[in-house]
Amino acid sequence: MNAFVARHGRLPLVLLVLVALAVAACTDSSGSTAGASSPSAATSMAPESMGPESMGPESPGTESAAPIAGGLLEQVLEAGVIRMSTDPEYPPQSSLAADGTYEGFDIDVGTEIAKRLGVEIEFSTPSWEALTAGNWNGRWDFSVGSMTITTDRERVIAFTEPYYYTPAQMSVHADSTIASVAELTGQRVCVGAATTYQQWIDGTLDFGTKTPDAAPEGITVVSLPTDRNCAEAWQAGREDFEGWLSSSTTVQGAVDEGLPVKAIGDPVFAEPLAVAFDKAGPDPSDMVTRVNAILEEMRADGTLASLSEKWFGEDLTNPAAE
Repeated sequence: MNAFVARHGRLPLVLLVLVALAVAACTDSSGSTAGASSPSAATSMAPESMGPESMGPESPGTESAAPIAGGLLEQVLEAGVIRMSTDPEYPPQSSLAADGTYEGFDIDVGTEIAKRLGVEIEFSTPSWEALTAGNWNGRWDFSVGSMTITTDRERVIAFTEPYYYTPAQMSVHADSTIASVAELTGQRVCVGAATTYQQWIDGTLDFGTKTPDAAPEGITVVSLPTDRNCAEAWQAGREDFEGWLSSSTTVQGAVDEGLPVKAIGDPVFAEPLAVAFDKAGPDPSDMVTRVNAILEEMRADGTLASLSEKWFGEDLTNPAAE
């Protein structure tokens, strides 16, 4: 046999089989034999058969799933940075701090999303009207800006699942004698331009099956660039509107800062607020899937609730009970 091996370099397969059969025939009834391979030797062969093709496909939305070619997720990961639109005058969700940095609940949520994507974050400050109109032309990649999911916006915006929920709260000047929403019938109410608050008053707000009750009749809208401007206008002495409608968090933030505001009545509706992407830009579908997975992780590990408690003093990350 040694001469055969020396000549051919290896044993023929048939001969190996015959040898294996002979060894098996010599095995005793206990199943052991002199020179038998140890369990560790057999186990060491397993990794060679566990290549990627044997593991099955990755589930959609996991970090290892390949991004869509040319899609938003691929572009952001390749660039190493994601550009987020924000409002510098919308505390406690987002505002410009004295040192020139941005702070607030939405800022922290967006920064955490970027961190879990493995990229840096940059901020841009477009108008709310430009943001909700879609067709961003690549000027920013996403919005973590407390945008409410509506039927109309879904035509141009791709939304994640909601990351928090806020009540829409009516308020009046601190010196006003108006005590209920019904008393604002025929009065003027200030809102941020192109917001769901304006749509509610105009009668155009559409949440689908969750669309709230209609606003009192005869209210005249006074719109300013952003919600907070309404409270600041009262502080500056303006008297051309009697009410202000915004999120309960923004109204309470104004009260806490000493602006001349007081809330009246119960919230008029509750808003599901989501991360937004432009449907007219690079395909955002797998980015939406990835960010949904990140938001679910943040919800499960307590990050979302902790940030809500930090900025709002309560956990607003779960929908209100029906």
